[in-house]
Amino acid sequence: MITDHLDFSGKVAIVTGGATGIGYATALQLAKLGCRVAICSRSADELLAAADRITAESGSECLAIPTDVKNEEAVIRMVERVMEAFGRIDVLVNNAGGTRMGPLETIPTRGWDAIFDLNAKSAYLCTREAGQHMIASKSGAIVNISSNAGITGVKGGAHYSAAKAALQMFTTVTAAEWGRHGIRVNCVAAGMIASPRAAAAWDAAGLTGDDMAKPIPLGRAGTPDEMANMIVFLASDAASYVTAQTIAVNGGPSLGGMPLD
Repeated sequence: MITDHLDFSGKVAIVTGGATGIGYATALQLAKLGCRVAICSRSADELLAAADRITAESGSECLAIPTDVKNEEAVIRMVERVMEAFGRIDVLVNNAGGTRMGPLETIPTRGWDAIFDLNAKSAYLCTREAGQHMIASKSGAIVNISSNAGITGVKGGAHYSAAKAALQMFTTVTAAEWGRHGIRVNCVAAGMIASPRAAAAWDAAGLTGDDMAKPIPLGRAGTPDEMANMIVFLASDAASYVTAQTIAVNGGPSLGGMPLD
């Protein structure tokens, strides 16, 4: 039974960007499946409140560790804190990410570097540090969170698209190098996901979810829980023979061609 492989009892997970949206939904699902979870983000108050809700709803321990995952020393301290508190790391979800859109000709070098730091460097730092403990225990699952932008690109997001594509290749190479240690590494590429922050950004731009979802075959935006479903599956023993994959959760491809209506 697949449900037998979705038991995370005794396991420990780190979820970056775990206070809101996809990260929060993932941490909550893992906790409800018996996992002890450490969540991190820069906003301490928001993070602590999220950890309290996860513990209350799941009955599993959730540790809040305010961390700037772009900062090497901060990531090292975060992983050390998890090991001190829980003694092991079984799952790492590199969810922290984001962008500010703009045409290529106006993107400053500092802006380019900032997007790569948030979306690619942070995953490298967390993977390197948490991976040391996974290698020592000869097991582990890492799930990196990418975007459709990393697969198809997006105009106005050259830096973001390039960073997410880099994250996908980082996934492939890490899986190839660390498979011998019993570590699986996969990537989930998000399509249009209606997280609270995304929905607020759409509203601020005068966009409606219905209009934006018209090219999507399923005709709607996805939810953070739908992303979390795939992330948790890839982190679980149910995906024990799945590694080095980038899987899109995007409602289907937007294709050209003749109108069907």
